[in-house]
This record gives sequence, C-alpha cells and structure tokens, in this order.
Amino acid sequence: MSNIKLFQSKQIRSVWNEEEQQWYFSVIDVVGALTDSIDPSAYWRKLKQRLISEGNETVTNCHRLKMQAADGKMRLTDVANTKDMLRIIQSIPSPKAEPFKQWLAQVGSERIAEIENPELAQKRIRDTYRAKGYSDEWIEQRIRGIAIRDTLTDEWKKRGIKEGKEYAILTAEISKATFGITPAEYKKLKSLDRPTENLRDHMTDLELLFSALGEASTTEIAKTHDAYGMKENSSAAKAGGKIAGDARKALEKKTGRTVISKTNYKELQEKDVRKQLKENNSYNN
Repeated sequence: MSNIKLFQSKQIRSVWNEEEQQWYFSVIDVVGALTDSIDPSAYWRKLKQRLISEGNETVTNCHRLKMQAADGKMRLTDVANTKDMLRIIQSIPSPKAEPFKQWLAQVGSERIAEIENPELAQKRIRDTYRAKGYSDEWIEQRIRGIAIRDTLTDEWKKRGIKEGKEYAILTAEISKATFGITPAEYKKLKSLDRPTENLRDHMTDLELLFSALGEASTTEIAKTHDAYGMKENSSAAKAGGKIAGDARKALEKKTGRTVISKTNYKELQEKDVRKQLKENNSYNN
C-alpha cells in the first residue's frame, strides 16, 4: 500500500509491506527532507558511493521499488525499511536527524496500532482532513469511498490485475462510464495540474457518491461473473461504471443540474465552499 507522509511539510513517499509488516521509505525523499539539497538524487548517489567504499552493508539492503515521481509516472527508486533508514540517517549531518528518528518511530508505532485497531486509522484520516478544512459530512463520504476503493483493489489483486498501470486503466474505464471523462480529464477540468493533487480530495459529495457507486458495482459484477484478467475485468469496470453513469444522468435530468463540477479546494477550503453554497441556496429560496 503506497502512501505519502509529511515530515515538517516535506513529502516522504512510503510503502507498507504486508508480508513483512513494515514500512519502506524513499531514500531520496528522506535525503531531501534532512538536507534541503536542491538535488537529493545527486546527494544520495555520492553518499551511496561513500558508504560502499567504507564497506557499509546498509546500501546493499536497500530495495528498488516503483513509486510515483513528480511527473506522475511510476519510477524505480531506492527504498529502505526503518532499521536501515536509521543507519543512513547517521551518515547525514543534519540538525533534523533526531526529530526525523522520532518521526520514524511514531510512524511505525501508529501503523502497528492501526492494524490492531482499524478504528484508529479512520480517526487519523478524519483528523487529517478536518485539519485541511473539510466538513464532517464530506469526510464521512470520503472515508466510505476509500473503503469501497480498497475492497475493489483487493478484488482486482485476487483476479490477476497488476497494481499500477492496470489499476489505472480499469479506474479510467469506470470513470469514463460514470462521468464520461477519464480521471486525467477530470483533473484538467478541475484545474488540478500537479501530480500530487488527489482528484477525489477535490470532489463534491455527489461526485464522491457516484465514484463509490461505480466502484462498488464493479466489485459486485467482477465477483458475480468471476472475472479474471484484464479483458474480463475491463468489461466489469465498464458495466459497473455504467450503473453509476445511468444513475447520475437520471439525477441530472430530475434536478436540471450537472453532477460534474469544476470545483476544487485549492484556494477555498471545502467547508467554506459548502457554507457559501448553503447561503446561496437560502438566498435563492
């Protein structure tokens, strides 16, 4: 499970390994956070060469995993688990080293606690979104959507779908059938031009609702028809998205308003947008 965590406003890409029950962190991201280097990749290359020349085995313990790069593409990068990351940190002269060690320990303990008690994970998500200015109504809709999405990707994994490109292709199929546009086109509509901007974090309640309906329907169709491989799961994705798309069109016909919105929450927080809409509706009535 990929994730982006924040250390003093710096993004640290990370992956949770279910089998090993431990986090792997992007070494370049950590180097960038600790050194403020303008070229963390070059800094890591030099540090890696020095560690190898010193006979330090930490470098050989590093894995290479695909993570989303700044351009939005999945690229191989060096990652290290908490134990090896602590060793790497010792070789980086930085006043942030000690706070980062404490941050690593906190991330690890929080994950273990969340595995034992999933409600803690939901609380963390709620607290994070609340701090970003989202309303409780929106947060509950988003959490339900996350749970539905996780169920779908778990199902895809069982059905021979590879994480990454194939997930993206099937997600695009659901989106096209639900909204008539792909996620990339949706981001453009909402003026989300940075790869790190999450489309669903800028969706309205109804957009989240129909996204979830499309994915929940896809899951049920794939299970019912025992879909396996890309061809069969692509058909399930189109069928599941169509169910949500038909429901969206029916609502739009009844209300005379489109569900698809250009709204984003980059400048104005979601709870403030919601407040403005309520005030406008009260005035119009």
